[in-house]
Amino acid sequence: MLKVRPINTEILIALGALFLFLPFLGGIHLFDWDEINFAESAREMIVTGDYLTVRIDFEAFYQKPPLFIWMQVLSMKIFGINEFAARFPNVICAMFTLVVLFRTGRRVYDTGFAWFWVLSYAGSILPFLYFKSGIIDPWFNLFIFTALLNLIRFLDAERGEKRWQNLILSAVLLGMANLTKGPVSILLFGLTVAVFWALNKFRLRILWTEILVFLLVLIGVGGLWFIIQIAIGNLNVILDFIQYQIKLLRSEDSGHGGFLFYHFVVLFIGVFPVSVFALKAFRRSYYDANAQKRFKRWMIILFWVVLLVFSLVKTKIVHYSSLCYLPLTFLGAYVIYKIIHERIKNYRWLNIIYAALGIIIGLAFSITPILASKIDDILEMGYVNDPFTRANLQADVNWSGFEGLIGILFILGIIVTMILLRKNKRAAYIIMLLNVTLFLNLVLFFTAAKIEAYSQNALIEFCKDRKGEDCYVNTLGMKSYAHLFYTAKPVPENEQPRDHEWLLTGDIDKPAYFILRSKTLADFQHSFPALELLYEKNGFSFCLRKPPGETHKNSR
Repeated sequence: MLKVRPINTEILIALGALFLFLPFLGGIHLFDWDEINFAESAREMIVTGDYLTVRIDFEAFYQKPPLFIWMQVLSMKIFGINEFAARFPNVICAMFTLVVLFRTGRRVYDTGFAWFWVLSYAGSILPFLYFKSGIIDPWFNLFIFTALLNLIRFLDAERGEKRWQNLILSAVLLGMANLTKGPVSILLFGLTVAVFWALNKFRLRILWTEILVFLLVLIGVGGLWFIIQIAIGNLNVILDFIQYQIKLLRSEDSGHGGFLFYHFVVLFIGVFPVSVFALKAFRRSYYDANAQKRFKRWMIILFWVVLLVFSLVKTKIVHYSSLCYLPLTFLGAYVIYKIIHERIKNYRWLNIIYAALGIIIGLAFSITPILASKIDDILEMGYVNDPFTRANLQADVNWSGFEGLIGILFILGIIVTMILLRKNKRAAYIIMLLNVTLFLNLVLFFTAAKIEAYSQNALIEFCKDRKGEDCYVNTLGMKSYAHLFYTAKPVPENEQPRDHEWLLTGDIDKPAYFILRSKTLADFQHSFPALELLYEKNGFSFCLRKPPGETHKNSR
């Protein structure tokens, strides 16, 4: 029988990731705020030619280091400044991530487990969707996770040259995580190691000299950009960056609050279906080798450290807990693998929860077109009181009704899985994971643009219409990055356009457009009578202030 070499399998997985995540990548606009935020920083690097300074609106931006933005710059140099280029780096991340999971799963367990870990990650909701996005977290998570994997190999290995390679590579990768999103990477990594050390009776196979080397490499890689910023006179940017990181940990960021168990809910639903099976993974392992037990302990510790840290942090954002996806899919795949090999008993309740939650998700999507067609009746019932949300939901979106079949097809896949579980558990769980992947692809292809039409399409289309026009475009009373990226804002000639008061009342030299939420229109027009309403759409008002003494044709 012909054997498939591991290296060929890894190439197959990488190509599979490319096939899975590349299609329709640029099919919808970037989402405000995060996707547009990073893409705009990359665009401004290209426009200014300054690749050392992260900017937003051509001012130094202190919230993120540059590594992911550099990736987007390279992508935009190849594919142009567009949605596809902004998201393409995460397709590459998907290729690396799935190969890392396969290689690690095969090393710790065997090839069968490795495949289930890969399928569990690609076949869960949020892990799949993040690889189709233009946000920073997939790379950030991969760097932290591979840094931890190399440290684990270092601690497990016998002393020698290979062991040193793992230690140095761990420090390099953690440094790259720091260059991607900042020192929270070091916090999560350090807490994970500290908890393992404590549970291991305060013993680790590492010397003080090795710790020193690790720290020196970490500082050299992870601190390089920060040192350069200080050297070129941007110390204030670094200080603002540090203050911002502390603020996120200590206080609730505007519009991003949530209850204590927010991330528990996000992970349980967002990493469906493997999150259901992971519920049974936190018990003691009786059939594993010692190395396997240690690895599982590392994964459980990483999961709880990330989950508890971001549950205690007051700012609640979905992707804060996204590092949990890696250990959580490991734990889910572990339980599935043990069920298949009959090492876990009393698991049928997991299948029932999976089926129940899956059917709820499928039904929710199947009735969406029906609800959309009855939106006026629903609004009349008074269930939605916020004026902006009500206006969003009144967007003119064409639902054919056939979109509901996506949910029905998903439910049929669940039924097939449940029937097949009686005869062939391996095939059943493979179908379960592939069913989610198919469902997500169909949702993205047939409904993502429709969903976007409710939230931001009116805003972005207005900005795209201003592209190339000699004008000012800004927001009033709301935060957005869309007007920067989608108007392709040029480098300002002077500082005056940054002054809202000047744009609203000063002697402007060209038309000034303003985007605001319709519920605030009356207040702004009362304060600034020169604001002329062009039109309103889906909760947004689009206004114009003409230069003094000039008439200007209304634009749509």
